[in-house]
Formats: sequence, structure tokens, C-alpha cells
Amino acid sequence: MDLFVSYTITGLFFGAAYAVAASGLVLTYTTTRVFNLAHGATSMLMAFIYWQLRVSEGLPTWLAVVLVLFVIAPLYGVLLERLVMRRLTDSPVSVMLVVTLGLFVLLIGIAQAVWPADRQRYVARFFGYDSFPVLGVTMYYHYLITIVVAALAAAGLYVLLNRTRIGTAMRAAVDNRELLELFGARATRVSALSWALGSSLAGLAGVLLVSETGVDYYALTFLVINSFAAAMLGRLSSLPLTYAGAMILGLMVGYAQYVHSPQFIADGLQTSLPTLMLFAIVLFVPQVRLRVGQVKGIVAANVPSGRRALSGAVGLLAVTLVVLPFLDTTNTGRFGTAAAYAIVMLSLVLLTGYGGYVSLAQFSFVGVGATVVAKLHTSSPLAVLLAVAIAAALGALVALPVLRLTGLYLALATIAFGQLMDNLVFKSDKLYAFGKSLQVDRVSLFGYDFNDTNSYVFFMVAVFALLAMALLAVRRGTIGRLLIALRDSPAACGTLGLNQRWLRVALFAVSAGIAGLGGAFLAGLHTFSTADDFQTMYSLQLLLAVSVAGVTTMTGAFSGGLLLMLLPVLPGTNKSLAGLVLVVLGVGAIMLGRDPNGLVNMFFRMVRSSGLRLPLPQRAQAFVAPEPTAAPTAEAGSRSEKQVAGHGVA
Repeated sequence: MDLFVSYTITGLFFGAAYAVAASGLVLTYTTTRVFNLAHGATSMLMAFIYWQLRVSEGLPTWLAVVLVLFVIAPLYGVLLERLVMRRLTDSPVSVMLVVTLGLFVLLIGIAQAVWPADRQRYVARFFGYDSFPVLGVTMYYHYLITIVVAALAAAGLYVLLNRTRIGTAMRAAVDNRELLELFGARATRVSALSWALGSSLAGLAGVLLVSETGVDYYALTFLVINSFAAAMLGRLSSLPLTYAGAMILGLMVGYAQYVHSPQFIADGLQTSLPTLMLFAIVLFVPQVRLRVGQVKGIVAANVPSGRRALSGAVGLLAVTLVVLPFLDTTNTGRFGTAAAYAIVMLSLVLLTGYGGYVSLAQFSFVGVGATVVAKLHTSSPLAVLLAVAIAAALGALVALPVLRLTGLYLALATIAFGQLMDNLVFKSDKLYAFGKSLQVDRVSLFGYDFNDTNSYVFFMVAVFALLAMALLAVRRGTIGRLLIALRDSPAACGTLGLNQRWLRVALFAVSAGIAGLGGAFLAGLHTFSTADDFQTMYSLQLLLAVSVAGVTTMTGAFSGGLLLMLLPVLPGTNKSLAGLVLVVLGVGAIMLGRDPNGLVNMFFRMVRSSGLRLPLPQRAQAFVAPEPTAAPTAEAGSRSEKQVAGHGVA
């Protein structure tokens, strides 16, 4: 009985902390319609600042808390609203997710740059180990403070949003900012206040949890992400339901420790309970009704013709042949890793660039492909084909239950699926277990064994080129035009009677199959595979890298593969760059998140514009001719008009 009460108290503590974090998330979404995936990273950053003030600088605990929660966090929220979030209010969900993911990585990069991982950091509980008995077990004052503060925060927010004029203004700002300003309110100030309060609540969750999780970059970040389940139970609008969901989630986590037994509960189930709850809520709780607006597409990158695509593929292979002999073993492996990542990024070009769907679990399908070829332990091409087939089938199975989900709900379902794969599948005893690796044989083709790394890397680049040309052919065809139409306006396509369901399942299946192919090649390159290669964090970095490079172009996919490969390489050569690289990636995602065509398309636009300016004077001189002595024929006049029109377009 004492053990049951003890785990109940622990569950109430974590539930209260989840409630604080989820309340801040609900507040910002309710008042701005921006779902902040960086909410957990905000808690992490404020926890590091709290450690700096309380432990490193030696300030009194109360002063450190006041500075973090009432000065630093609100200022951060106001600055965040002014520079980033204000522009996301009317943006598509895909843009919002990419930008907030960029902020997520940016904050982790800042923490790593300012507080390097060269020492252990610890923050004591409030009042240390002082406690009092409850039903014969120990209740720390820190736990009691957390439970009381969570209840007060939820009640205060409810009163603020539903019983005060400023709360009414906060809720009105998201519906009609212009109408709100006609009533004399400042919509920008109202939004800034919402983000200031939301950031303070995120900081409060970090301060309350940091003594239990330790001052860590990822532990606290992903622990706060568990509060997403509570926020989704309240449908991102109901604070009472959010608070109730958070307490239920905390108790579930506590009781999972109480009843845990390897005979009945799989390893990793305890850590997966919040993710299971999020997945179930996203699937079964009705979505918030979507707002249907005007039919509006994005400016897409130019689609090259078949001949130009073939020329680009041949050029890529030629450059690869020239470069590979000059690379040493280490750099050859890095180039091969970039090629494998580029193949995986082609799956996002199809799914996100063409289809408009955001997946935050693409590396899970990479892991499936790598695991299949590792378990088969053969160099036959059938092993790679089977890996692709199994990954595609899994992608279709994931797409089936989430057919009705769109936008934010779909993205959260994919990240929940990715975390479940991390905790329940890849780390199971039958696959990788703890610290286990599987040996992988490289594929052989037509009797040729790619034992030489240079030839294997060239083979991967050739596969990338073939897949890229195939995707471009799809883009130029009927299916490609249909995908673009569905991406730009699903509602408009629905009114035309287009059946989106099975096309969506096929899109997810093909995308997952391509990712599985990249995983099979990546495992063959390294000749081994581990569970740590497929963590959900890598899926987030994958989406950010291809978004910065250009998620709608094949060149963007290859450039994104190079960028993703460099992320761990640069910090390895200089540890001081560990955080700086993430900072650059995060800033790039925030700046380019509104342009899915990315840096590559910007570069080609600049090249085309500069190249077209040079011949214009010469072409213009051709039209400065003496007046003809005879009237031109109708055919000549028509040809002249076409030339002038063509010159104007150029």
C-alpha cells in the first residue's frame, strides 16, 4: 500500500508539471492559432538559465525564480512574437511546423553553445529533501509546491480567458484582428502578452521539472513534449480538460512504475505511455473544425524537362566519378552518407514538397529498411527490395488509421508513431536491445560485389539520380498535377469529386518505401546498424535540412543530404561548433520556412536572372530596324508579334 501511495504522489507531481506546460501551449494556440513545437525547448532553455542564476551565479532561489519567470521568459516571449510568430498566424500548417521546428533546433543549439556538455549540472529541489508524511510515505515540499502551483495556474488562466476583458481580447485577436482594433484594442500587444504568458508557463514547467530530469538538452525537452497529449485531449481550447488530461497522464506514468513487470509489460512501455496517449487522442478525439479559405497555391520551383533532368543526372554522376578518387576513406564514407540521406529526402520531396503532408517520423522507415537488410544477412538484391516493400507496407498501415487527419493532427500522429518505434520496436530485445548492433552485408548486383566503398557510393548516387528523374516524370504528369492541386487546396479538390483517400495511402506508402531504400543503403555503407541511428530527433533534422535546401526540388534533396551529413561532422572536428551548427540550421529554417523552394531555388533564380540580362541588349537591337518600304505580310507581322511577346516574357 505504501508503494502504491508513493507512486501516486510521483504521478501527481509529473501530472501537475505536464498541466503547467500544456496550459501554456493551449494559451498560445487559443489566442494565436500557432502550435509551438518548440514549447519543450523553451522549458529546457529556461531551466538552463535558472541553473545559471541559482547554481553558477549563486543567487537566492526566490530571486532566480523571479528573474526567470517574470523577466527573462516574458521578454523572450515578446521577442519571439515580434520576430517569428506574428508572421505565422495566417500561414499554412506545414509552414508553421517547419518554422517552430527550426526554433526547436535553434534553442537546443543555443543551449549547447552557451552551456557545453563538458560537465554535469544539477539543481536541487525547492527546500531540498525537506518533506512531511502522507499516508505513511514521504511527500517532498517540492512536489506539493508543484501540485498547488499547477492548480493555481490552470484556475488563473481559466479566469483570465473567460472572465476578463483582456482574455476576451486575446481570444478575439485570433478571429479578427482588424475588428478588434476597431474597438480600440492593440492586437499586437494582445498577442505579445499571450506569448509572454505562454513562455512564462513553459519556463515554470522547466523550473519545476529540472531537479528531477537533470539539466539536460533533450531529456527535459522531450519530457515537456509529453504534455502535448494533455493539450490535445482538451482540443487545444479547454483548460479544464487539459488539466484533467495532464493529471491522468501523470498518474498513468506513476502507476506504470508500480505494476511494471518484464513478464507482462514490454521494455520501454513506461516511457511510451504519453506517446500512446497522444496517438490515441489524435486518432479518436474529433479534430477542431478546419477553416476553409480561398484557393491559394504557392509559387513552385520550375520543373525541368526530361532532357534537362537527364543532363543533370549525367552531370551529377560525372562529378561523382571525378571527385571520389580524391577523397580519403573517411570523406568517401561521409559522401556516401550524404547520398543515402539524399535518397531519404526524396521521400519528403514526394510527400511534403508535392503532396503537402508533413511527416515527423521518416527516419522510422529508414530504420525499418536498415533492420530488414540486417536481419536477412544476405547481399541479394531481393533483400533490398523486401526492405522497400516492408517499409512501404508499414507506411500504408500508418496512413490508414490517420486518413481523416490533416495538418497539425497528422504531424503529431507521425511524431507519436516515431517515438513508439524508438521505444517499443527498435530497442526491443529481438532487434537491437541496449547498445546492440547488427552486421549488414552490402548488396551485390548482377554478380558484382560492392566491396569497394567508392563503387558503392557511386552506385548510391546513380540510384538517387534514377529516383530523381522518376519523381520529376511523375511531377510532369497527371498524378503530379493532381498532387499539387491537393496540396494547394484539398477543399477545392473535394468539391470536384476527387477521392483523396487512396491517393494519400499510396503517397505515404511510396514515400516510406523510398525512405526504407535509403535506410538499406545507409546500413550497407556502414556495414552495421544500431537503434540510435533512427531516433525521432533525426526525423526533425531531416525535415529542417530539406526545408532549408528546398523540399520541392531534386537539387534541394541532394543539397539537404550534404547539409544533414555535415551536422555531426563539424562538431566532431571542433566541439565548440556543436551548438553553432544547430543555431545556423534553426535560423535557416525560420527564415526559409515560408519558402518551400529553399536556398537551391533562390540560387537558380539568381543565376537565371543574371544570365538573361546579358543578351537582352543584343536582342533588343534586332527590333530597332529601319522602317520597311513595303507593308509586311500577314505571316511576317504575326511572326514579329510573337517575337516581341516572347522577348517581353523573357
